[in-house]
Amino acid sequence: MKTDIHPDYAPVVFRDLASGEMFLTRSTVSSEKTVEFEGATYPVIDVEISSASHPFYTGKQRILDSAGRVEKFNTRYKGFGS
Repeated sequence: MKTDIHPDYAPVVFRDLASGEMFLTRSTVSSEKTVEFEGATYPVIDVEISSASHPFYTGKQRILDSAGRVEKFNTRYKGFGS
């Protein structure tokens, strides 16, 4: 295997913006922003959704106004194609 071709693999904190949950893992991604986590300072990557806030993992479904969306669609495209 060639040497010096692989990116740096270091500890990084991923912060879920939806729930505020933070996960420490190792990754090749880096960031200029840092965060204090478990007594040490690590680079932080902000993500919009993770297993801490995704409905599949949490079991909580968001109620969408699907009836309102269908009515809005039907109103908008009522005469289209006729």
